[in-house]
Amino acid sequence: MSDFIPTGIQLTYLVAASLFILGLKKLGSPATARQGNVVAAVGMLLAIVATLLDQHVLNYEMILVGLAIGSLIGAIAAYKVQMTEMPQMVGLLNGLGGAASALVAVAEFWRLLGNGEAIPLDVNISMLLDVLIGGVTFTGSMLAFAKLQGLISGSPITFPFQQPINAFLLIAYLAGSAYLIITPNSLPVFLAVVAVSLLLGVMFVIPIGGGDMPVVISLLNSLSGIAAAAAGFVVMNNMLIIAGALVGASGLILTEIMCKAMNRSLFSVLFSAFGSSGASGGGAAAGGTIDQTVRSIDPEEGAMMLGYARSVVIVPGYGMAVAQAQHSVRELADQLERMGVDVKYAIHPVAGRMPGHMNVLLAEANVPYEQLHDMDDINPQFDQTDVALVIGANDVVNPAARSDANSPIYGMPILEVDKAKQTIVIKRGMSTGFAGVDNELFYKNKTTMLFGSAKDMVAKLVSEVKQL
Repeated sequence: MSDFIPTGIQLTYLVAASLFILGLKKLGSPATARQGNVVAAVGMLLAIVATLLDQHVLNYEMILVGLAIGSLIGAIAAYKVQMTEMPQMVGLLNGLGGAASALVAVAEFWRLLGNGEAIPLDVNISMLLDVLIGGVTFTGSMLAFAKLQGLISGSPITFPFQQPINAFLLIAYLAGSAYLIITPNSLPVFLAVVAVSLLLGVMFVIPIGGGDMPVVISLLNSLSGIAAAAAGFVVMNNMLIIAGALVGASGLILTEIMCKAMNRSLFSVLFSAFGSSGASGGGAAAGGTIDQTVRSIDPEEGAMMLGYARSVVIVPGYGMAVAQAQHSVRELADQLERMGVDVKYAIHPVAGRMPGHMNVLLAEANVPYEQLHDMDDINPQFDQTDVALVIGANDVVNPAARSDANSPIYGMPILEVDKAKQTIVIKRGMSTGFAGVDNELFYKNKTTMLFGSAKDMVAKLVSEVKQL
């Protein structure tokens, strides 16, 4: 019987790891994402139960109290948080994951120090890495949350000697770590290393602008997984190592996808302060060779263009998310389909504030998954599209990325809405996007602007289409 219990625990871990992998696979498609989330959650439940049975826990009562409090907070958050605030929620969860992993290392160091036990070299290195990655993830994610929530400016924050200061902090961490490897039982040095790691997280995120948040959220998600894997090495738990490695690897793959969608390197995202006020606009703003005339319409004209079209492609952006217009957009699409219009949605990989942001919002409005098309799939179809309806998107539809070599976003893959026969842009005003670049699309002969809140304008379009 004593041999059966460890074997059963490891088999349970194997089943849980398999469920994690299956869940990740299903998360790759909007049609199966919810199912994948449930599958992965079941795997985590099995892993937690197996760990509690495997370890000699002294106080199950305190664990149950913690589970109850955490579950209550999670349930309230899931019920209260709007879909439009999901990027902030993801950033917050990333940070808490990093903090939990770092605290595992701190607790283990404290336990070994209090018991007077020697700290093995491999455990020492694992703890130091866990503190660094977990600390950076925690404070970096909290700062990303503050930017997304509007608690601080979403613009890049830079100051003189910023990079030398970062280099000094990194050297201080390395020096402290080297000292702890030689003299493992120094509590003041260990606490100093923890403090430096937390400060590095702040310095890591403050120079990154709001337009790069999809990449930052993805990268921080990856770091939270790597921190969990490091915590697994600290406490020697195979399940934690596997789960952390899966999250870390998938997050890095997603980060690479985000960077590719912006045609920028990760180094550029992290250190170029992209989207600062010093960014110069391309296209019309820079060269002055494009007709600056903007052609505006009212909802009645827009409804006529949409209602009498054969095909319409809707391009959602952050403006739709801010206005919480996804339900109105679905209502408009349904009304157009009743009139025989072929309606599709074009999704850019970095539209919004986190990977999959538009997919999440449209799923909330029960938009059929088969109507969602990614950039590579939909771009060849714009030539045959009668009307492209852009709702709150900016940089991801800017033709300067394709035509103006002097534009900061030149080379970034975009949704080629300017190739449609007509383009309607719903926007509050003529302000630039996160990149701080003027949009050539607004001045095109085939483009008309419908100024106002996305939710109000779409609702008026619905009303006018019903009158046709």
